[in-house]
Amino acid sequence: MQIQTKLPKVGTTIFTVMSQLAAEYQAVNLGQGFPDFDGPEALRDALSAAMAAGKNQYAPMTGIPALRQQIAAKTQALYGRAVDADTEVTVTSGATEALFAAIAAVVRTGDEVIVLDPCYDSYEPAIELNGARAVHVPLDLAADFAVDWQRVKDAMTPATRMIIVNTPHNPCGAVFSAADLDALAELTRGSGVFVLSDEVYEHIVFDGAAHQSVLRHAELAERSFVVSSFGKTYHCTGWKVGYCIAPPALSAEFRKVHQYLTFCTFSPAQWALAEVLERDPAHYLELPAFYQAKRDRFRALLEGSRFRLLPVAGAYFQVVDYSALSDEDDVAYCRRLVREAGVAAIPVSAFYETPPAGSRLIRFCFAKTDGVLEQAAERLRGL
Repeated sequence: MQIQTKLPKVGTTIFTVMSQLAAEYQAVNLGQGFPDFDGPEALRDALSAAMAAGKNQYAPMTGIPALRQQIAAKTQALYGRAVDADTEVTVTSGATEALFAAIAAVVRTGDEVIVLDPCYDSYEPAIELNGARAVHVPLDLAADFAVDWQRVKDAMTPATRMIIVNTPHNPCGAVFSAADLDALAELTRGSGVFVLSDEVYEHIVFDGAAHQSVLRHAELAERSFVVSSFGKTYHCTGWKVGYCIAPPALSAEFRKVHQYLTFCTFSPAQWALAEVLERDPAHYLELPAFYQAKRDRFRALLEGSRFRLLPVAGAYFQVVDYSALSDEDDVAYCRRLVREAGVAAIPVSAFYETPPAGSRLIRFCFAKTDGVLEQAAERLRGL
């Protein structure tokens, strides 16, 4: 039977492919972006306590009040924006669900959505499933993946409905400045264009910089969906708990989708996160230093290798240029790297519609224990 699919270009994700190859060849997996260490013990204890206390049934559709209140308090403390926990904060089953729900809430058939390449692979399928078209604008590789706002402006048309931004950026580790927020605000002012800001790595910003959340910018916040992830912050990606902050009118539309997509999110985890957010805010405040030490350690371990290391201002990925090692395309090189060196990486071309000609970039995840990073680096230095 012939099936006409809605996503004919979509196959198995490169993250799954590389993780399967890593398992097959018993390679060190620096590909898929998840930590290989547990979250705080207090959080795991709080989860067990919540389950033992019988908090195992459906949570409210928008998230338990205690967690939404803690998210609102954190937002006020970090970004100086007061948000209403009841009307502007929605807890979701991971950030990927929140991204989909935000797109589905306002994007219509025939609309265009601007995405900045390289970009996370879930954006375009969500856009296409809602009858719209993704318009790809490349980041400036020569300027360490900065946004060329003139190119974004040139890509805007009367059909533009949304612009998706991501800071700190996956895969390249770039971060927004306050000037970027101003430029985005100027572009979208009076246009009716919404902003979807993917900020799942909001607490992983290095070298003393402050995360420039869209929530810091009063004008932008009024027309934006801002998405974050507890999985990234608390080293528990398998729990799949995220959230979206948006103004009341946008949150109302967002929740119309969310209630029929997942309805609610894993209840015991919400109670555990609410408790730990209240009792131990130091965890997310210390996260930049925690991951900066891993970044610096991994970069030091790769000294003496033939990889050229690109700057990393945020998130937990190191992009490297392997031009000195091979002329192969990045997918072929990553496959060979697993087989011959026993290290799994992700080809950066997977994040592009049209990769830059001659680009030889791959991504390593350094959210790993020191022993794993040392083992991987030893193999990579030997190439």
